[in-house]
Amino acid sequence: MSVQPRPSVGSRAFCAAVSSASAEPLAATASRIDNWILLEYRGMWDRDVLGGSLLSDGLKTYLREQLHALAPSRLLFLKKPEQRSYGRRRVYLGSSKVGQERLYELEVDHLEDLLGFDFAAALAAGEPAGAPVEEPLLVVCTHGKRDPCCAKNGRPVYDALRRETESGRVWQSTHVGGDRFAGNVVVFPQALYYGRVEPDDAGGLLAAHEQGRVELERYRGRAAYSFQVQAAEQAIRKSEGLLGIGDLELVRCRSEGEDAWRVRFRGPETAVFEVDVAAQLAEEPVFLSCGAAAPSRPRHFRATALRRI
Repeated sequence: MSVQPRPSVGSRAFCAAVSSASAEPLAATASRIDNWILLEYRGMWDRDVLGGSLLSDGLKTYLREQLHALAPSRLLFLKKPEQRSYGRRRVYLGSSKVGQERLYELEVDHLEDLLGFDFAAALAAGEPAGAPVEEPLLVVCTHGKRDPCCAKNGRPVYDALRRETESGRVWQSTHVGGDRFAGNVVVFPQALYYGRVEPDDAGGLLAAHEQGRVELERYRGRAAYSFQVQAAEQAIRKSEGLLGIGDLELVRCRSEGEDAWRVRFRGPETAVFEVDVAAQLAEEPVFLSCGAAAPSRPRHFRATALRRI
């Protein structure tokens, strides 16, 4: 069998190329996040997204306080390189909690105007000062300073998505988690993660979400769920062909010992599914990102049994 050379960065293969070549599972790898602050930031993106920005120290401190109040939460910087650098800035505030999924859009003249805006209180009230986002919003990680794979694999996906839909629905973003799964796309408001997305996948991904479905082949998981719940959800969807975003409702997740869980979901009509999930370290250590100093063994979560009860 001939071995194909892998593209490399420096003296190492790109982390995304290695992960793909080894068929590392995509399932159960989505970051665990409930609340989101997305800011249109037109300056250069540093590896340290907030700390390396040109925002004032006061706003940086304030945003960190807000993220702490909203934890588990994430701040993403957004941009559209093709858009001229004038006009107002877009700000998105959202929750990806199951049953509370919502995303709101605000506009400000300057990001410094956000100093004093209580993101946490606005989300808790359920009626933030902003317009509800009615259609799926897609962000594509292109954060090259974080990992070159994100820029290399993400930018062509961003361009393809822009060609397929209204440009306002698609943004480039900073690090979303899982560099080695680039191109990474997160679809809001549910914060559904997709990995190894190729430009040719753009149309299918958009069509699925316009119809309220998950695109299962590239699906990494739902940010509202822990890794073990993500693994169970993926197993049920794959076994039962349940692709509707709302087809499954989490009933419970119970520990069954060290690195073992039993997860129960309710499906359409009266169907109830129970899944045994186990976690184990990968057999071979890998570089989890192109910038990792040393290889490590990622922890994988997988379904070991599935029952309809």
